[in-house]
Amino acid sequence: MDDLLTRLHEALRAGLPAEALITDPDVTASYAHDMASFCAAATPAAVVLPRTVEQVQHVMRTATALRVPVVPQGARTGLSGGANASEGCIVLSLVKMDRILEINPVDRIAVVEPGVINAVLSRAVNEHGLYYPPDPSSWEMCTIGGNIGTASGGLCCVKYGVTAEYVLGLDVVLADGRLLSTGRRTAKGVAGYDLTRLFVGSEGSLGIVVGATLALRPQPPVQLALAAEFPSAAAACDAVCAIMERGHTPSLLELMDRTTVQAVNRLANMGLPSTTEALLLCAFDTPDPGADLAAVGELCAAAGATEVVPAEDAAESELLLQARRLSLTALETIKSATMIDDVCVPRTKLAAMLEGTSAIAEKYDLTIGVCAHAGDGNTHPVVCFDHADEDESRRARESFDEIMALGLALGGTITGEHGVGVLKKEWLARELGPVGVELQRGIKRTFDPLGILNPGKLF
Repeated sequence: MDDLLTRLHEALRAGLPAEALITDPDVTASYAHDMASFCAAATPAAVVLPRTVEQVQHVMRTATALRVPVVPQGARTGLSGGANASEGCIVLSLVKMDRILEINPVDRIAVVEPGVINAVLSRAVNEHGLYYPPDPSSWEMCTIGGNIGTASGGLCCVKYGVTAEYVLGLDVVLADGRLLSTGRRTAKGVAGYDLTRLFVGSEGSLGIVVGATLALRPQPPVQLALAAEFPSAAAACDAVCAIMERGHTPSLLELMDRTTVQAVNRLANMGLPSTTEALLLCAFDTPDPGADLAAVGELCAAAGATEVVPAEDAAESELLLQARRLSLTALETIKSATMIDDVCVPRTKLAAMLEGTSAIAEKYDLTIGVCAHAGDGNTHPVVCFDHADEDESRRARESFDEIMALGLALGGTITGEHGVGVLKKEWLARELGPVGVELQRGIKRTFDPLGILNPGKLF
């Protein structure tokens, strides 16, 4: 093993600048895992921070020659262990490949490297009057490469969709070091199998994304929001169904349960209603958002809202949305650890999902707060627990599994935007079934016959 380690370090040094290679175990250990709980991680044999495609290719050729696993990483903001190091692996951290190579207002595309921060790209295209919609809650930290790896979403998905809908083409270094270009720069294109979509959401298990061509939209008008207070989660979910049934297209439709609202109040003193059982936030970026909000306000009142407060301007709207963006951070202050679930169900089953989660929290005597992208049925139950308490940790893990089982029973999916990683491997098999798993493993073998790309994830 020591001989392999020596050969690995020597081979990597042969094609990398000194600053790109980290072998000190005290430093490599800091790259071992992402932000997920209950996910095993090992200390990498080496960490490489490439700046060029050629350097990535050198890493993959070395890994293939020596049969060493490679775990690609972005900013490690993931919540499923998908970026966790495996034993003896090379961690390939792509954060130094952070250039925006092109912004084209005519073709409405951006060409970027994988380490570009989501918020940095968003601000850069805004300067051209353009808009990159996917906006995960971690958008100030997460990278485009990580977003592509997990097919991430965000608050705007109800109107604008998820990352996969904005990835037109990719440059990918394959397991053997070859460079593959997929997709297109054009608005349309159906030549051959859609390999671009295959890589989106593959969590680094099929290849290393080293470049992406992304679709952009014209920058929309400034959005206005409202907050509606409900006496129950079921009433708030009724409002969500009414809003969608009537044909409204909000730019945001988010739900926070009582536990989440109280946590945000404690963290930021935002003055949110502490007695409410559910808070629904709705926003529009239409030419006349005031009229849209008024119509939605009536629907909320009809569904049982005790108070509906529309924002008067963009600043007030942003204050409301900031409360939602703080949800996960606030819930993390309740206990020493959290498990953040990511179950997406049909909108018509949203109330059942929230009610079932509440029953699970009571069954296991745990605090479980729920925030949700209600407009697309994507719930984030957050299980709060003391990681030093063995019994509470056990109950947390069991409650997490029951929540996923509930989602599947309601016709949903185990992940809407966080990915599978290590945390949900067993549940992916349950969702896909044996035929689905067999075919997906076959695809994996085609791209990665030696099984060196992010091993132990997904399957």
